[in-house]
Amino acid sequence: MIRKMSAADADAVAHIWLNENLRAHEFIQESYWLDNFIPVRAALERAEVYVFELGGGEIGGFIGLTGNYVAGIFVREDRQGRGEGRDLLTYVKNLRDHLELSVYAKNIRAMRFYEREGFRVVDGATDENTGEFEYLLAWDK
Repeated sequence: MIRKMSAADADAVAHIWLNENLRAHEFIQESYWLDNFIPVRAALERAEVYVFELGGGEIGGFIGLTGNYVAGIFVREDRQGRGEGRDLLTYVKNLRDHLELSVYAKNIRAMRFYEREGFRVVDGATDENTGEFEYLLAWDK
């Protein structure tokens, strides 16, 4: 079930954010993610976040939005490949006519996912926080 994140979900969501960033972005220093954990945890409570609840309050993944910008889709490693990320993205596509997001060029798996979901590259630049090149992708209804 997909639903809006509650305050009780924030710790689980923050840990999914941290664990999946560490796993998916091995090309970025671990300290970058660890240093950003507390600010991200605080920001999650103010953000528009939807969770994929597995039942009993257990969270399998989430998607965060800032307006039309997808701040991230994260699915726990043990839940990947089951369509939950696609379901989360489809959920927000039904809420918006236009979406944008950024993906690190080295994150090939994510790039393939978003391209399959109808996103196209519209720009690219180096992320000044990490020094890594990232693409800006967009989707329109």
